[in-house]
Amino acid sequence: MQRNFGRRFPAAAVAGVWLYHGLWCKLLDRCPAQLDVVASVPGLRGARARAVLLAIGVVETGLAAWVLSGRRPREAAAVGTAMVVGMNAGGLTYGRSHIPAVRMLVAENLVFLGLAWLAAEQDARADAS
Repeated sequence: MQRNFGRRFPAAAVAGVWLYHGLWCKLLDRCPAQLDVVASVPGLRGARARAVLLAIGVVETGLAAWVLSGRRPREAAAVGTAMVVGMNAGGLTYGRSHIPAVRMLVAENLVFLGLAWLAAEQDARADAS
């Protein structure tokens, strides 16, 4: 028991980030700059931008639950990686003026993805043993 204590901390941290961005920022509308970034994408204005932001929030919140479940951890990390890369590409292409610290955003996301893959590998190895 003591040997495994804390093994899931990385997965809990990854899930916490997804939950914060999905539930708090998008579904509960606590980070208005995120709507501004989405609304910068051509064709996504007003209610359409809000609907897309909510859909992303639902997916991110679901990804938090998936990571916490520990099921198919590498697939969860791959989906999360695709989401981060896609959202960063869209944000930097269309909404760059709404992102105050672009280099910091990219650095944070690289560290986050490293943690996501570390957590996935730990969970996958635990499942295999």
